[in-house]
Amino acid sequence: MYSPKYFQENDPAVVLDFIKKNPFAVLCASDKDNKPVATQIPFLIEEREGKLVLIGHIQRKTDHHLALEHNPNVLVLFTGAHAYVSASWYTTPQVASTWNYMSVQAKGKINFLGDIELREILKRTTDIFENNPHSTALYEKMPEEYIVKQLKAIIGFEIEVLELHNTFKLSQNRDAASHKSIIHQLKETKNPGAIEIAEEMGKRSL
Repeated sequence: MYSPKYFQENDPAVVLDFIKKNPFAVLCASDKDNKPVATQIPFLIEEREGKLVLIGHIQRKTDHHLALEHNPNVLVLFTGAHAYVSASWYTTPQVASTWNYMSVQAKGKINFLGDIELREILKRTTDIFENNPHSTALYEKMPEEYIVKQLKAIIGFEIEVLELHNTFKLSQNRDAASHKSIIHQLKETKNPGAIEIAEEMGKRSL
């Protein structure tokens, strides 16, 4: 990935927090013919014995499932807010405009799980994302016959992360005056994504 050192976040806790706040990520792989496949799914993020583990489920017998059975090597792309940055906001505007964004790439190998583990994944997924112990959509509130039917259609997995890379491109390569101007202009757009980027830039004020 494009990741010059000055755009890298060096605090592992910040990177982990970013992943947890953006769990709906893209699972990428390649099939037996080296053709790319990708699926966007929610992930559970777990730290286990000093290692980062990504947990989720996908539909059975899709092109992605079949590709992963052949080739377990995967890349998971976590993305967050992003915003266009006009060069007109710089103190020296005669350069290219750009885009500010934050993203993390996790590389590892996928391991498919059985139905017992899949049930636990479904329970944890609904618990976390419903975030309401009284919700009627929780796993334990679903009819068993419905759950059994769904188990036949999906498969659970874990990915042990072997490499973790990030790009937090937040105008760190600009002078202090330009940095301040970009923050102001992004906030003026009233766009939620741009405002979030501005806030992240503010945490790293030059």
